[in-house]
Amino acid sequence: MNVLRALFYIFFFVNSAYLQAESFDFKQAWAQFLKVSDQLQAQQQVIKQAQAKHESGKDLYLPSISLNGSYTHLSDPLELNASSILDPSGLPPALGGIISSIPSLALTEQDIFRSSLQAMWPIYTGGKISAVQSIHSAQIAEKEQELELIKRKLFIQLVDRYYAVSVTEELAKTQLQLLQSLQKHASHAQKLEEQGQIAKVERLNAQVAVENAKIKYNSALRQAEMANIALARMLHERKLATRSILFLQKNIPSLALFTNETMENHPALKLLHAKEDQAQGLIDMEKGAYHPTVFLYGNYTLYEDDSLFSEMEPDWLVGVGIKVPLLSRNGRSGKIKLAKSAQLQARYTRAQTEQDLHLLLEQSYRQLQQAQEEVESLEVSLSLAHENKKLRDIAFRQGLSTSIEKVDAELKLTAVSTQQLAAKYRYIQAYARLMSTSGMINQFLINTF
Repeated sequence: MNVLRALFYIFFFVNSAYLQAESFDFKQAWAQFLKVSDQLQAQQQVIKQAQAKHESGKDLYLPSISLNGSYTHLSDPLELNASSILDPSGLPPALGGIISSIPSLALTEQDIFRSSLQAMWPIYTGGKISAVQSIHSAQIAEKEQELELIKRKLFIQLVDRYYAVSVTEELAKTQLQLLQSLQKHASHAQKLEEQGQIAKVERLNAQVAVENAKIKYNSALRQAEMANIALARMLHERKLATRSILFLQKNIPSLALFTNETMENHPALKLLHAKEDQAQGLIDMEKGAYHPTVFLYGNYTLYEDDSLFSEMEPDWLVGVGIKVPLLSRNGRSGKIKLAKSAQLQARYTRAQTEQDLHLLLEQSYRQLQQAQEEVESLEVSLSLAHENKKLRDIAFRQGLSTSIEKVDAELKLTAVSTQQLAAKYRYIQAYARLMSTSGMINQFLINTF
């Protein structure tokens, strides 16, 4: 078996393995990735944590109720005697004697047991509770936008890996075609040398070209294998095959449309807006610390001893309380300044992000146009390379062209094909960046086939 046939069988075996694997078009690949991505699942849990925190914050509006119990041991029980109320020495002797003879009255036991229910319900906090809730809501929005940013970043990564498989497999086929053509040329050159029609150097040149083509083909084949492995790992598959092909869009949306969609919907801008809301919530919360807190409170005695003092004490009580902060050591004014500074930081960062997004859109749009122009321009070069190869084939068979010229024509045809393939890949990458940045991923999915 000659080398060419062996290489062909290797290529056929690899592609046969892919045929046995799961086949995905790009829409299916994206749907699969959304289900299996560990990074997206991790961010989903971050959102759930923020939502749980927001739900727990709703309890701040509810009253607090506690069950209290106590045991107290006194050095001496509390007692009340008549002499402590009326001084016998200042009274007539007869009356003073009577008072002195009155025994002491026990008010409590020496060991005191008590249990009760206590409740406290804030009815006005100066806006602190609502400020906390607004902060929690903004944190949920922030985490959701972080998820969207991650999703868009991974979308571009999937586009790169998915279409890299198509590009590298097509490149391997192109290199195989070159190898086959050069192999035939080398065989023809061998016969012409044997007939004395060409010099030995012409035949050697053809063989060197074949060896170089083998190296490039093997390299292209390995690149295709690695590209497929990278995509398979991303989709959590052992093996897979791609169905969607490289494409060019006839009607590209205007840059203005991309810009408008981006400025309205980009998650980075919404994320910074959420940070502004959080900073405003901190400002409101710290300002609320200057306001009084009004609350309802109550107590209900569940168990007490049988002492006289316990009998005199009411079983329950309710009331309204107020707490007015006069002087504190928590640095309220400094915290307000800190929150206002964080709010301004978010606004300035938002303005800078808008500029960066404008630049990214303009660069991607021009790269898209440039790649499209290259693909279209290379069509003419490709036609010329095909025609030049045909002429060199005829000329070499008729002894009017050298082997070097024949090989050069083959290499130029392969080079132009490879160049056009690379331009199509750059077009897909630029188009994906535009669609991802502007939030029109669904439009990209519609255009794939």
